[in-house]
Amino acid sequence: MPHVITSPCIGTKDQACTEVCPVECIYDAGEMLLIHPDECIDCGACVPACPVSAIYPEEDVPENESEYIEKNRAFFGL
Repeated sequence: MPHVITSPCIGTKDQACTEVCPVECIYDAGEMLLIHPDECIDCGACVPACPVSAIYPEEDVPENESEYIEKNRAFFGL
């Protein structure tokens, strides 16, 4: 999974990340947005666009946010 959206997105869902994503792999998952791991091309455009700093490369997700790696996969059935 190239990038993961974490808890600061909950309730915010600013959509700035979706506007810069060249492959439209960011989806509304209800309380937050999530990145489809098979569609993401790992360009990183979404990271600086996020106003709440909720998006990380998978390997850089803070330990206290690691549950969102699995939440992203589970939402997309992976």
